[in-house]
Amino acid sequence: MKTVIQFLRKLKENNNREWFMDHKQEYLDAQATFNAFVEKILIGLSEADESVRGLTVKDCTYRIYRDVRFSKDKSPYKTHMGAYICPGGKKSGFAGYYFHVGIGGHGYPDGHMLAVGDYICEPKVLKIIREDIQDDGDAFQAVIDKAHPGFVLDDSFKLKKVPQGFGKESPWADYLKYKVYCLWQEPTDKLYLADDAARKVIDIFLSAKPFLEFINRAVAYVKEGNE
Repeated sequence: MKTVIQFLRKLKENNNREWFMDHKQEYLDAQATFNAFVEKILIGLSEADESVRGLTVKDCTYRIYRDVRFSKDKSPYKTHMGAYICPGGKKSGFAGYYFHVGIGGHGYPDGHMLAVGDYICEPKVLKIIREDIQDDGDAFQAVIDKAHPGFVLDDSFKLKKVPQGFGKESPWADYLKYKVYCLWQEPTDKLYLADDAARKVIDIFLSAKPFLEFINRAVAYVKEGNE
């Protein structure tokens, strides 16, 4: 993955169309390396998680071109390469395994990332997840505890108060305030540059498979027409 990280660092310093076109072959080489890595992750996850079997690299990866229509930052290219592996592919609406390789350091989008779950739950799904937590918070805590110790629950957009309709005195009240039900961590270069990087990423992801199943149970319930 060294090729990918090196290219992205150059792109960070030269994020314009002229430079990109002059270094198009470097990009293609980095993309091929990243796609091969995604393929390894897909194979490894599929052996243990039948819900993602049959997916292709194309089902899970994204274009490097940024959508700048509504952004103050008009840089044309992303400085990371990412993949989202979930049942039915990245547009299915199911929660999944996400990772991206960036330039390193801290913070989105430049830092590296591993994540499992659903970043933007639709309101109906959010309601079901909260109901499941309120009804059996022990089960939710258990799947978090099983996950790799580097994972933390994403507190982006977390509410200050328990949402209406849920018990403020619940022992799981704090978990009910979350709007993002996703475990994430920010690894260093060391992970992606390891000889067995793919195996390490697969093992980290599979530690959070029970958490993912907890979230996707709610997604599937809503998709089946329930509320």
